[in-house]
Formats: sequence, C-alpha cells, structure tokens
Amino acid sequence: MLQINEKITVSREYIKINFIRSRGPGGQNVNKVNTRAQLTFDMKGCPEVPPAAKKRLAVLAGRRLTKLGTIIIESDRFRRQKDNRREVLYRLRRLICRALVQPKPRRPTQPTAASKRKKQEDKQHRSRIKSWRKKVSLDD
Repeated sequence: MLQINEKITVSREYIKINFIRSRGPGGQNVNKVNTRAQLTFDMKGCPEVPPAAKKRLAVLAGRRLTKLGTIIIESDRFRRQKDNRREVLYRLRRLICRALVQPKPRRPTQPTAASKRKKQEDKQHRSRIKSWRKKVSLDD
C-alpha cells in the first residue's frame, strides 16, 4: 500500500518496481549491479484515483505516460536499490498529490475606470505625436 494522503491509498497491485542497470560512468558497480529503479503505475486500472484526478495526472505525467495508460518513472540518482526505490515512490506520490488538487477556476476581471482613462490619454498623446510628423501645407 502506498499512502498518498489521508483519504487515498494506492494498492501495490497497481505498482510494479523493476531494477535495471544504471547508465553513465561508474566502473564495475554500474556494469554488474542493477540499481536503477523503474516504477510502472497502472493509472487506468487503479480505482483509488478519482477520474478527474486521472485526467490531470495524464497531463502532468507528460511523456512518462504510455498509450496503455501506465506511468513509468525511473531513478538512478543513488547507488543503492533501496534509495532509488524510495525515490520513485516519492515521485509517484508527489505526482498523484499534484493531480488531486483541483485548479481554481479563473474569473475574468474588468479593467478599472482609472486604467481605461489612462489608456485613452496615452492614445490621444500618441495621436498628437504622429500628427506633428505630417507634412505642413501652406493652405492652413
């Protein structure tokens, strides 16, 4: 069980963690030991996450979301499996918590009377400046 918050707990059957070889330099440790953690979370099949949160989670996951509706999170930040496992579970928990927060609806505002007046004055000022650039005619 992965505790997300007070209300939501994700069952371990929807989370799978595999360990693979890390990338980059590191000598014998990287070449022999599988320390990179790869977490797979079945978002589509998980009933604990509400449908609205799943939509937001899909957007937040971005390219980590597969076509089958699973989220893949990897970590090779640490040299130990235990630390990398803790890291991917923390990232998943943080991602789901962010998806559970419903965004506030935007309420459009009207411009104030002072801002309307300033905008009009700026337009008139700009108009006067441009009028001074015109050719002077002798008829006037």
